[in-house]
Amino acid sequence: MATADLISRARAGDGDAFRELTEPHRRELQVHCYRMLGSFQDAEDALQDTLLTAWRGLAGFQGRASLRTWLYRIATNRCLNARRSAGRRPAKEWNVPGVEPPEPTRLGEVVWLEPFPDALLEGAFDVPPGPEARYEQTESISLAFVTALQVLPPRQLAVLILRDVLGFHADEVAEMLDSTVESVTSALKRARAGLQRRRSPAADREPSPASGSLSEDAIVAKFVSAYESADLDALVALLTGDVFMSMPPMPLEYEGRDLVARFCAGIFGTDRRFDLVPTRANGQPAFGAYLRAPTGIRHGTGLFVLTLAGDRICAMTRFENSVLPWFGLPRSLPSR
Repeated sequence: MATADLISRARAGDGDAFRELTEPHRRELQVHCYRMLGSFQDAEDALQDTLLTAWRGLAGFQGRASLRTWLYRIATNRCLNARRSAGRRPAKEWNVPGVEPPEPTRLGEVVWLEPFPDALLEGAFDVPPGPEARYEQTESISLAFVTALQVLPPRQLAVLILRDVLGFHADEVAEMLDSTVESVTSALKRARAGLQRRRSPAADREPSPASGSLSEDAIVAKFVSAYESADLDALVALLTGDVFMSMPPMPLEYEGRDLVARFCAGIFGTDRRFDLVPTRANGQPAFGAYLRAPTGIRHGTGLFVLTLAGDRICAMTRFENSVLPWFGLPRSLPSR
């Protein structure tokens, strides 16, 4: 059915017509909200708010821009409102019984960061970015990129995503933000500089192997073997010298092979042993971590996401076990 006919029916209150109009854009809007907010849960809330706002405001859609652009305008402003009005989830204290972590390198700022399941990326990249986009779609969903975005001021963040990730023209972005082209251009310049400062240490790293490639499979298999057997030497051999470890919503961050090795030694030193169940998050290898209990039942303790550089691991991010259901993973596994 033609878009004009669907819009007419939706304006008359036809919910099925509205869903047919918006469903092709749902996944990409969800990813957009996630980039803006850094939180899977907050992105889902913002997406629902966007669709409700679009449903209620469809009578005001005049067709000067495409329906997709109009939806991005609503989603962007919903996310900006969320950034202004809601307090971020607070940091949590260290909560692993019997393990005393080493002194961290620093305390992280983005403790609200959450992983995004790869299973929900299907359809998100169906529309290619505009010709002015500067980032590959896979890079723009990575944990490192999303984390770096979160420290930008909200309007700079919005402008950079709309221009450099999605490739909208400056005049389109100005219209979305009720701003001017000059203001958008200035905000983009500042945002690029801020992002570069945040991400510059990774500039000289080897690229990560392609998703699902033999190279990726090889390093993932070595990681699983080392971690499940608590082989600290084998695990450390997989890490880059400047490897980075974080564990939101706990703010502890560790940088450097020696410090990360000390952290892992503390985990392994309590005779804690884990089984890892593979999945994917943010376009990266990920694993549900399950602690083996004396009863044989294995309890989910969290989710690891790996960032690879060449044939090494350059970052490990550990999330709480509350994220496991998003990946279709159970809270516990039966005994073998």
